[in-house]
Amino acid sequence: MTQTTVHPTATKTILRASGLNVYYGESHILRDVDLHIPEGEMICLIGRNGVGKTTFLKTIIGLLSQRSGVIEYQGQELLRQPPHQRARHGIGYVSQGRDIIPRLTVRENLMLGMEALPGGMGRNRRIDPIVYELFPILEQFLNRRGGDLSGGQQQQLAIARALLGKPKLLLLDEPTEGIQPSIILDIERAVQRIIKETGISILLVEQHLHFVRQSDFYYAMQRGGIVSSGPTSQLSDAVIEEFLTV
Repeated sequence: MTQTTVHPTATKTILRASGLNVYYGESHILRDVDLHIPEGEMICLIGRNGVGKTTFLKTIIGLLSQRSGVIEYQGQELLRQPPHQRARHGIGYVSQGRDIIPRLTVRENLMLGMEALPGGMGRNRRIDPIVYELFPILEQFLNRRGGDLSGGQQQQLAIARALLGKPKLLLLDEPTEGIQPSIILDIERAVQRIIKETGISILLVEQHLHFVRQSDFYYAMQRGGIVSSGPTSQLSDAVIEEFLTV
C-alpha cells in the first residue's frame, strides 16, 4: 500500500510544480503532478520505465510545454521562458542520452556548458577546476574526442558540462544507466560533494537503489501521477518492489 507525504516546507523551495498536466498529442502523459524541491537537497523521482519521469524533466527545462498547471522556479513562473533562458537562470539538465557532441573534444564539450553563464562562452573561457577535482579523468582526456570516451566517462563529461553553467538546480536523468559499477560510485560521490560544497539542489531520476537512498526525499510516479512520497530514510521494501525495476 502506498502513501503520499508532503515534503516539509521549513526549507526554502527552489522549484515547485503544481497540478501539472502534459500531453504528447492527445496522449495524457503527466497527470496533476505536485512536487517541490527545497534548496540544497537531492530529491529523487522513481518509477518504472515509461511512467513520465523524463517527460517531467523535459517540461521543467522547457523542451515540452504543460497544458495546465504551474512550474515556479525561485518564485517565478516558467511557462513563457524558452530552454536557453531557463538555463541562464540556473537550471542545468543532463539528459538520459547525455548529448555529448562526439566530434568535439572533451575541452570543447566542457566549454559549451558555459553558454549558460551571463555573456555566454565568449566571456567565460576558463574551465572551473572543480570539474577536474570531481572527475579527474576529464583533465587527462581534454584533447580526446567526446565520442571516443566510454559511456561512464561521457556521463561524467555531461555532468561536468552542466556544472560549468553554474546551476542552482541540476536535473539528472538516470545518470547511472548502462555504466560500470566503479564509475557509478564515482558519480555518486561527486553528486554528494556537489550538494555539500555548492548548495546546488538536485532532482534525480534514478533506478539504482544505492543512489536513490542517498537522496533526502523521494516521489514515486505511476501512469504519469505521483502516487507515493516521503523521506528516503523511510523508503519501504514494498515501495521499492512496486516502483523500482532493479
